[in-house]
Amino acid sequence: MLEQGRIARWDDDRGFGFIARAADEEDVFVHIKAFSGTSRRPVVGDTVFYQPGKDSQGRLRAEKARFADQPESEPQARSTGLRPRGRGPVLFAGVFVGFLVISACLGRLSWLIVGGYAVMSLITFVSYGLDKSSAKQGRRRIMEANLHTMGLLGGWPGGLVAQRLFRHKSSKSQFLIEFWITVALNVVGVGYLVWMGETGLLHQWLDALWQSVVG
Repeated sequence: MLEQGRIARWDDDRGFGFIARAADEEDVFVHIKAFSGTSRRPVVGDTVFYQPGKDSQGRLRAEKARFADQPESEPQARSTGLRPRGRGPVLFAGVFVGFLVISACLGRLSWLIVGGYAVMSLITFVSYGLDKSSAKQGRRRIMEANLHTMGLLGGWPGGLVAQRLFRHKSSKSQFLIEFWITVALNVVGVGYLVWMGETGLLHQWLDALWQSVVG
């Protein structure tokens, strides 16, 4: 049986909050995953319907939640609001990686830059996973600015895959706008390097750094 309540507290970065019921009853914990079937994010004051449940420790929580103005017939099991729709973004990342490899093979781009993308993508992918885990457990989160910085420095392909795989940060409009801005800046930057071909001081500095590392 569904009950009605109002969002009394909501932490959008962590993806959870509490639903207020009657004045003499305790608030109910609710996680963003309970709102399946919609990409809308809760805000304080929203009226919601939910099914009371309990977690593994016996604490009260909301399940199968929906907004008061959300049609009951809206399919919930098929929700795609928490993941990037279609294969376009991931396909774009794959094409970009292929572009990097081809450019390096043709001598238009240093292999060190290609390796840097691989390392940064791995770091960014792991960071998204850790942030997702922290959100579920209510621990300290990774700042969004740090995730964007990783993407700007070449980790955005890994971030894009993580958004789809972990269903994390994929329904926050403001975050996605900023994310794609960093992608555009990064792509334009590497495109400029490829267009210029031999990048002079940049390549010399990277090669010198590599030589110092490998001895």
